[in-house]
Amino acid sequence: MIAVTRAGYAARMTPPEGMTYASAGVDIDAGDRLVDLIKPMVRRTHGPRVMGQHGAFASMFRLDFEPRLFKRNYKDPVLVACTDGVGTKVKLAIDMGIINTVGIDCVAMNVNDMIVQGAEPLFFLDYLGLHKQDPETTAAIVEGVARGCEISQCALVGGECAEMPDIYQAGDFDIAGFAVGVVELARAVDPIRAKPGDVLLGLNSSGIHSNGFSLVRKVLDRRRLKLDRVQSAVDATRSLGDVLLEPTRIYVRPIVSLLRRYRVKKVVSAMAHITGGGLPGNLPRVLPDGVDAVVNTRAWEVPPIFRFLQEKGNVDTAEMWRVFNMGIGYVLAVRPAFADSITRQLEGSGEVVHRIGRLTKGRGRVVLKGVDA
Repeated sequence: MIAVTRAGYAARMTPPEGMTYASAGVDIDAGDRLVDLIKPMVRRTHGPRVMGQHGAFASMFRLDFEPRLFKRNYKDPVLVACTDGVGTKVKLAIDMGIINTVGIDCVAMNVNDMIVQGAEPLFFLDYLGLHKQDPETTAAIVEGVARGCEISQCALVGGECAEMPDIYQAGDFDIAGFAVGVVELARAVDPIRAKPGDVLLGLNSSGIHSNGFSLVRKVLDRRRLKLDRVQSAVDATRSLGDVLLEPTRIYVRPIVSLLRRYRVKKVVSAMAHITGGGLPGNLPRVLPDGVDAVVNTRAWEVPPIFRFLQEKGNVDTAEMWRVFNMGIGYVLAVRPAFADSITRQLEGSGEVVHRIGRLTKGRGRVVLKGVDA
């Protein structure tokens, strides 16, 4: 309560029971310490287009600029935006006590979607919902976000850390992200260009990525599998938890670099980020009417972690392909005459590339060949 005297001065009275924001579960001082801790991480992701001060109410990013100062410019820019999270993979991270990699996952889930449109990521913002603000712990999460932004060559320009003890249980948190990118209108990838005969190139995933973890956790719980134990059928050198927490692979650099090499010819017809829904659920999103994607599932070796989960959970084969990426994290449909050249370029960028099929006349479906019943 505040009482105002005749002189106009506010005389503060003691709140009942000495209540404070901190006693309600929100520590403002801890939040201020966090800002200081993450400042150097955030600054590492900034280029000359980022404007404004760290900790400002909003961030500024220069889209059009003096071409003499920068390497590239846009004549007819189109902004591309997306948002995504990591889902229940964070529960595994909490259980393992490894929280400095889910930030990479969060960035990956956004920027991998963005580049499907042919866009270059510009900047990223994150959102953390927390039970309690522990600056060092939160800084470890943000460190992962910053690392993901560095890999993606996009700027981490801001974010929000919301301390909500009434919503999140002790030790719990959630993370989501928001990304904005840009593509020259004439260079935007339009799936209507895809046509029968186009070759499908699949890029290796790094593992489960960030989809299907509710099923993963159910399998772990039902079979009482220990995260800190090595499962030789999966990986003889790492624990099961380490394999499952492998960060989502970020495909930005190889894809953006590839697209820049073809400024006139449109040799990439369509692209797909293989997330929840797997190949059957994501490839149709980039297929025009009258075109099927025929995938030879024997064209690559499905990583052991997927076989392990299927066996331990007695999961139907069709369900596995409908839920998980099964080892292919990103797909490009390319003109046949350029398939070999594009493969070499992507391999030169560090990707493992498989020719997994081609487009045919059809009804917008995905046909999986070689899948065992």
